[in-house]
Amino acid sequence: MTSPWTALWRTFLPGAAPPARRHAEWIRQIRAASTALATLSDGELAVRMTSLRERVEHGQAVTEPNILLPVFALVAAAAQRVLGIDLYDSQLLGGIVLAQGSIAEMQTGEGKTFAALLPAALHALTGQGVHVMTVNPYLAERDYALLAPVHQLLGLSVGMIQAESEPGEKRAAYACDITYGPGYEFGFDYLRDQVALLSQKKPRLGDEFQQRLQGRTPDKPQLMQRGRAVAIVDEADSVMLDEATTPLVLALGGNDPAPNAETYLLARQAAGRLEADRHFVLDPAASTLQLTQAGVELLATPEFASPRRGLDRPWRVYVEQALRADHLYRADVHYILREGEVQIVDQSTGRIFTDRSWRDGLQQAVQAKENLTITVESHSIARITRQRYFQLYDHLCGMTGTAQGSERELRDVYGLDVAVIPPHRPCQRRTLPLRLFTDVAAKERAIVEEIARLHALGQPVLVGAAAIEISERLAQQLAELQVPCQLLNGKQDADEAAIIAQAGALGAVTIATNMAGRGTDISLGPGAAAAGGLHVIATEPQESARIDRQLMGRAARQGDPGSCQLFTALDDSLYRIKSVNITPPGTADAHGEFPHATSAGSVIAHTQRQLEKTLAHVRRNLYAHDDWLEKVLQELV
Repeated sequence: MTSPWTALWRTFLPGAAPPARRHAEWIRQIRAASTALATLSDGELAVRMTSLRERVEHGQAVTEPNILLPVFALVAAAAQRVLGIDLYDSQLLGGIVLAQGSIAEMQTGEGKTFAALLPAALHALTGQGVHVMTVNPYLAERDYALLAPVHQLLGLSVGMIQAESEPGEKRAAYACDITYGPGYEFGFDYLRDQVALLSQKKPRLGDEFQQRLQGRTPDKPQLMQRGRAVAIVDEADSVMLDEATTPLVLALGGNDPAPNAETYLLARQAAGRLEADRHFVLDPAASTLQLTQAGVELLATPEFASPRRGLDRPWRVYVEQALRADHLYRADVHYILREGEVQIVDQSTGRIFTDRSWRDGLQQAVQAKENLTITVESHSIARITRQRYFQLYDHLCGMTGTAQGSERELRDVYGLDVAVIPPHRPCQRRTLPLRLFTDVAAKERAIVEEIARLHALGQPVLVGAAAIEISERLAQQLAELQVPCQLLNGKQDADEAAIIAQAGALGAVTIATNMAGRGTDISLGPGAAAAGGLHVIATEPQESARIDRQLMGRAARQGDPGSCQLFTALDDSLYRIKSVNITPPGTADAHGEFPHATSAGSVIAHTQRQLEKTLAHVRRNLYAHDDWLEKVLQELV
C-alpha cells in the first residue's frame, strides 16, 4: 500500500524518488526538539532564535536542515506556549513545503494559518522581510493579532499594513521581520513606490556631491517597501489564478460628476439600436464583446454620429462599453447598487470592493445603464499584472485547499510546484448524488424544501449561491416557510467572519455567495455532529471546478462528519455561457426533477474544463501583453 508520504512526493515532484523517510524523520526530530524546549524560559527560547539568526547572517541557508529543523521546533514550542496548540504533522509538513518554495494544498480546516507560522519565522532570519498575504483586511488583522505574539516571543518583529494605514505606519510595518496584510495592498504599495521613484526629479551633475559637502543627505523619495524577498500567499489559487485576469491598477479619480456625461448617455442610446451577431459578437465565456465590421460602419453613418466634444477615446469604444454594461454585467451578480454608487462584486469570493472602479469608461457605462450620476473617470498612473508582481519576489510560496488541476499554470507562470498534504484525520465527507431540474425555479423550490427538511432534523446547512440575487431569493423563500437563516452575500462584509463561524451550529442555516467567509473556520456546535455534521449545498456548478471543491470542502473538516450535494438546472448560467445543452435523462417528475441525473456530471466536468482553458488562455494573453509592454518601455528608457 502506498503511504500518504509517498503519494505526496509523487504529486510534488513527479518521477522523483519519494523522501518519505526523510520528511517523517524531520517531523520526528522537530517534535523531539520541541518537547525538550518546554523546560526553557521565554528568554532562553529567544536566545536560541538569535543564535540561529546569526548563523544565517554568516552564510548558512535557512532551508538547510540544521537551520530549518531547530527553527520549526522553536516555533512549535512557542505556539504551544502562547496559543496552547500542538501543531499537527500535516501542518509541519505544510510548513516544510512552504519553506522550500512551493504550493501546499491543505484541505479546508486543516490549519493553513498555523502552518504559515513556520516558514514566516524561518525566512525572517534573513533580515530581508517576509510578506504574509491574506485575501482580505479582516484575515490580516485576525492573523496578525493571533500569530504576532508567537513570533515576538522568539524575538522577531511583526507589523501589519492596511489600506488606510499612513505611509509612515506602513514603512514601520515593512521594516519588521514579518509583515501581515491584504495581498493586493502589498501590490499597490509597490506601485506607489514606483510612482514616487519616477516622479523624483533627476539630479543635475554634481548635486549629490554638493549636498554631501554641505552635510546634507541627498534627496531621495521615502519608499514604503524595502524590497520583495519572501511572500507567503494565502488562498493562492484564488489570488494567482482567479484574480490574475485583473491587473493591479493605481488610479486617480473622484466622485465628482463628469462634465461629459452626455457622451455616455448617447453611447447607451446607440448601443440599444445594435443587433447581436450582426453588429457585435459576444463571448460570455471569455467576457469579451466586439463590434463587427457592419457595426463599425453603422456607427460611422450620420444617424449614429459621435458627439463633437467630450471624447477621450474613439467613439466606437464608448458604444462597446455600453454594450458590455448591458450584456456582460448584471446587478447583484457583478456589482451592487449602494447609496447611489456602483460597487464591484469580486466574482471569486462574493465580496464587495468599495474602493475600486472599472476602467476605460465601463464604470460610467454601468452608471448610465442604472440611471445614476455619471462620475469622472479614474485614470491609471501605474499598473502591473499579478503574475509579474509575484515574480518580483526572491522566494514565493502559497497555500490553498484547491491547487490540483492547475499545476501546469502555477509551474509555468510562477515556477511553483504543488504538494498535496495528507489530512490530519481521514475525511468523512459524504458526497450525495447530483440533482438535475428542468429550470432554475424548480431547482430553487427543491433546494428550499431540502433546507427546511434538514433544519427540522437539526443538521446545520451552508448554501453556496453563485450570485447575490440567488442568495436573496432563497432567503425570501425560506422566510415564507418560517425557516430562519443567516444571509452572507458580500453586503454584510463587516459581520462576514462572525456569520460564517456560526454556520456549524445545531440547526443553523447559512446562505453565502460563492466563497464569502473563505478563510474562516467553521466548527460544529454541540449536537451538530450527531445530526450529521455540516451539509453543504451548491446551488449550481461554477465556472471552475476548483471553486466547487472549495465550497464542498467546508463540510467534514478535520475528520468531522458532513455531507455535500450539487443542484443544477438545464438553464443554469454555466450552460448558457458555453451554449451547452444537457440531454435530459428521461422525463422529469411533477416537481421538475429528473430522477436519474448521474450522466449530467460528465457534461458539467467537460464544460468546466473548457471554461478553465478559456480563462487560462485569457490570463496567458494578459501576461504576454504585459511582458511585451514592459520590453517596449525598457527600450524607450
